[in-house]
Amino acid sequence: MGALSPKLSLLMKLGSLAVHIDEFLSNDNHPFDEVVIQGLLADKEVKTWLVEMDSMALLPKKRMEESK
Repeated sequence: MGALSPKLSLLMKLGSLAVHIDEFLSNDNHPFDEVVIQGLLADKEVKTWLVEMDSMALLPKKRMEESK
């Protein structure tokens, strides 16, 4: 998978992530949205894509790195 030419499955996951974040930030949010967001961020395909995009300096840097 190339970061700049993602598979349809990854595009669907990224789109779902955007929709669930939008819903989570709304006044009518639901705990389900947070669970889905966490699941999508833990998804191997999403994580791989984020690493590839970061290696090309195409993503903002996190303010704080997660503890390992």
